[in-house]
Amino acid sequence: MPATMRVALVAFGTALILSGCATSRYAEVRHKKPQITGPPGIEPLATVEKSFARAIREERAKPLAALGDCLAALQTASDELKRNLGNAVAVRDYNFGVSRLFQIIDDARLDPWTQPLNVPSANGDFVLTYKPDRRPEWNPALYDFTPADEFDVRGKYVTERTTRDGIGAPIVAVERQASTERRAQLMPSRIFRTVTAIARFQDKKCVLEFYDPLDQETASFYGCTVPLAADFTVPLAVMLQQTDPAKYELWRVLNPERYAHTAAIERLQPFNPDKTVVLVIHGLKDSPATWTPMINKLRSDPVIRQHYQFWFYSYPTGYPFPYSAAILREELDEVVRQFPKLKPMVVIGHSMGGCISRLLLTDSGDQLWMKIFGRPPDQVPLSRKTREYFREELFFRHRPEIGRVIFIASPLRGSNMATGLIGGLATLLIHESTVSSEASQEMLRATNVREEELKPKRRANSVDSLSPKSRFLAAMNTIPMTPGVPYYTIIGDRGRGDSPNSSDGVVPYWSSHMDGAMSEHIVPSDHSAHQNPEAIAEVSRILKAHAR
Repeated sequence: MPATMRVALVAFGTALILSGCATSRYAEVRHKKPQITGPPGIEPLATVEKSFARAIREERAKPLAALGDCLAALQTASDELKRNLGNAVAVRDYNFGVSRLFQIIDDARLDPWTQPLNVPSANGDFVLTYKPDRRPEWNPALYDFTPADEFDVRGKYVTERTTRDGIGAPIVAVERQASTERRAQLMPSRIFRTVTAIARFQDKKCVLEFYDPLDQETASFYGCTVPLAADFTVPLAVMLQQTDPAKYELWRVLNPERYAHTAAIERLQPFNPDKTVVLVIHGLKDSPATWTPMINKLRSDPVIRQHYQFWFYSYPTGYPFPYSAAILREELDEVVRQFPKLKPMVVIGHSMGGCISRLLLTDSGDQLWMKIFGRPPDQVPLSRKTREYFREELFFRHRPEIGRVIFIASPLRGSNMATGLIGGLATLLIHESTVSSEASQEMLRATNVREEELKPKRRANSVDSLSPKSRFLAAMNTIPMTPGVPYYTIIGDRGRGDSPNSSDGVVPYWSSHMDGAMSEHIVPSDHSAHQNPEAIAEVSRILKAHAR
């Protein structure tokens, strides 16, 4: 095929496969100069503000002197709070001062983490240190800290900034070194974390303390319980900008085998055995980034924060979804091994992620094998490698660690978008994984193909596995889901209000509808229903209704 024709086909086919989901800048993070602004009509603490202003001017030329001025001003604000915790200006100045400590430490590359830092000041020398944490991942020497008030954030997936008022400085903690060992711990290779910092003074000793605002709503401050300030959005935005998941989303469709190493469950926050895991699973040509609007909004709710923690399953979306589900089952085996006290999980699947989720609620027995091959396994002439491949795909039990599932815009009975021209282009463009391709070829030789089915040789990519003519999909829909696990559906109708004849533009209502669902919610959305405000509100309702 001429190169120009292939380029044209790739461009055209990509546009079709993506179904209008072209990528853009998911997050735009810009640094700004933080300003100290107070409530209108309230007199500022003039000496404190002058000291902060001087510290900011001096930080590059005289970082230790700037740090000394900042500590002196911060101590003044802290003393005022000791007298009156209701002083709104003192709260503002205190939080601003803690943020500027971290700004100066970061800009000047100072190190109060490996040993206490002596800081000269006109009012007497300070000692700056921190309160150690027994958890090794909370060692501050591992991170670069940037105050959240230094960021402006926006982007396709970052349209709302979620914060909480209170005491302390919201800080973005970014791990300095990526770690290849994290994969075994179900953690991302580099950690991006939201923390809240508090400074406590013991005469001229300033001790910094770190809190996780997702796990802790309040802290003790001068003998009183006060809310902790927090910014839940900026760390997500910084993570999106620095990791840039958009750069590999398309290639994980077109060449899934090359990105096999990206198939993994990863924790978005440290594991808390008292909270229920919400595992989100993205769809075709997507990544965990697509869940940012939902997670950002849900984290704004204190009930959600108290009861839930968010993880994601990411995978190369060019694989047939039954194969991606087999990988997920292996990942869940590791989750159960590492976290035996895990509460029953909530799984939320969007689009093809919903199809993967469907398999977690099913006991296949030998039904799938018999419907696809028509003969018991020992009577089908397959190589050992192919036999093992199909055993992993076709023989499985429901996952007992799954307690609830929410399906969003899921083509559970297939989508006609996956047939005809789009299916043909997908076959042309997607580089089939070797194991899937070889298995499909052997299946073709071992089975007869009915007229209404896709040929098995075209089962080796994700688009064909979503076709209503898919032999696997047809067989799956004859097997009921295991009773006892409640499930819910959220379906888009593009605002037309025409269900049951509706479609979200990619998946028709008849494919997403599920008899037996605890609830079905129609939202005025296209296929990106998981980012629709009404859909997010429905997810919140479901989670909060079953929080306890």
